[in-house]
Amino acid sequence: MDKNLKFLKTWTINQFKAEQQVEKIEVLKNDATGKCFMAFGFEKGAVSERFERGELTNPVISQVCSPEGDMFMLLHQKGEGGAEVMAVL
Repeated sequence: MDKNLKFLKTWTINQFKAEQQVEKIEVLKNDATGKCFMAFGFEKGAVSERFERGELTNPVISQVCSPEGDMFMLLHQKGEGGAEVMAVL
């Protein structure tokens, strides 16, 4: 994952589905590029490479901004993005 991404807001999967008013989030694979992406309602977002490696054990979705200023949604492992989770209270 690009370490230069700026994480703006993060949701649990259930919080994200409720806020976006969608019942499901599909992870799809682009046949041309071989890369995975997520689809929710009429929107699309990126998926961490950890998903493809089977390492996504605690998934969350974040709104992120690239160094070029592109904003998008990213499905990733909780704790990725520069902040390690130390406790859940």
